[in-house]
Amino acid sequence: MPDPDVDTPTKPRDRAAPLTSLTLAVGDGHELYVESNGHPDGIPAVYLHGGPGSGCQPDHRRLFDAERFHAVLFDQRGAGRSRPRGGRDANTLPHLVADMEAIRIHHGFERWLVVGGSWGATLALAYAQAHPERVSGIVLRASFLGTRAELDTAFLSTLPRFYPGLYEDFLSVLDETERAAPLGAYWRRILDPDPAVHGPASRAWGETEAILSLIAPKRSRLDRAALNGNGTLPSTPFMEAHYFANDCFLQPDQLMSNAGKLKGIPGIIVQGRYDLLCPPATSQRLAAAWPDAELRVIDAAGHLLYDPGIRDAVIKAIDDVAVRIVR
Repeated sequence: MPDPDVDTPTKPRDRAAPLTSLTLAVGDGHELYVESNGHPDGIPAVYLHGGPGSGCQPDHRRLFDAERFHAVLFDQRGAGRSRPRGGRDANTLPHLVADMEAIRIHHGFERWLVVGGSWGATLALAYAQAHPERVSGIVLRASFLGTRAELDTAFLSTLPRFYPGLYEDFLSVLDETERAAPLGAYWRRILDPDPAVHGPASRAWGETEAILSLIAPKRSRLDRAALNGNGTLPSTPFMEAHYFANDCFLQPDQLMSNAGKLKGIPGIIVQGRYDLLCPPATSQRLAAAWPDAELRVIDAAGHLLYDPGIRDAVIKAIDDVAVRIVR
């Protein structure tokens, strides 16, 4: 699920350049951009960006108190400054989990606080369930469990209910024969090598998802004429199609079934009340299965980190979990 590339200004002391930045080879021809921030002796932490495919942003550094944390940010395989850009070969959720372990070992952290939103929450849960002994705490925003049911709900139930005109536009990209199963048809089109096929589909997918992610979008319809344009294509729909067409490389309901592995790990889930992509019911279900987690619902907010109250709530959640870690 998407996270926009937004750089929001904050206090000057939070604008420190990275302590370190490097390119880390993780095998299969992939090289990851990895940076660390804050205090070298601070509480180890890692931030996981959304998408899949969006990349980390400078403002993500500012979620962590530079005097309290030693925070690592990295671009996942195929995303941001990692190479090959857009590479989907050897790019699965188990690969991303293994990459996190390689990054942790490189930095010499025994355990770290794991923070992620939307798709970043998916990766955070998968990592924590695979390596619970390496996780000191978890902060999630907009829980996404990587299931087809969540995608069906967002695009085939929520979308036509809240934006019926947009849903018509969304379907109009497809042939009549494809509209009975539109999500699979979209992913096939996006992954088609022909630009005449993947261009309109990737633009329509990206714009529809962006509208659903906004609490107050400036428009609620697709510009159908622009879908066939010659401009730069969005990158995230291609990685999303790759992951979603493969059920995010998860077993059915895997992250909920394995929620018991999170026992003893303190966590806080920050959730927008009006999130149309990752609704509160998902976070509520997860919190009920994870006794050490606290759910904090933010009213008048939707999906994005920059919706009213969400960013401040994530910062506070990181600080609050850190207190529990120190204790």
